[in-house]
Amino acid sequence: MVRKKILILNGPNLNLLGTREPEIYGHQTFEQFLEILTEKFKETLDITYFQSNEEGALINKLHELGFSYDGIVFNAGGYTHTSIALGDAVAAIKTPVIEVHISNVHARESFRGHSYLSPNSKGIIVGFGLRGYELALTSFI
Repeated sequence: MVRKKILILNGPNLNLLGTREPEIYGHQTFEQFLEILTEKFKETLDITYFQSNEEGALINKLHELGFSYDGIVFNAGGYTHTSIALGDAVAAIKTPVIEVHISNVHARESFRGHSYLSPNSKGIIVGFGLRGYELALTSFI
């Protein structure tokens, strides 16, 4: 079986998981969780991970891998609600994107209810904590 190539792309402040607002985001770092995901999906998925706090770097990564990978799991963090450019980048690529949010963005501040990514995403997973990434990865199998 050929393993599918999947990119997990995390936006601003997600490098602080494990220390940032643990009551919302938990105590586990993303790197710790990524080890679990990589082991769990080692037979079916080849997972690449990239995180940046810079909008342009996220766009560049979408452009770089968005025509050759089998799927992208994307948590754009706060850029979800503000970046038309990221929404345009998701629309411009061929690789399907699953938008993921750790918290239930609809239960938080009202501005978090709008996403520039959603209209061009294959699907959206919100509010399941880090498990949302696992659910998104499963959708690509």
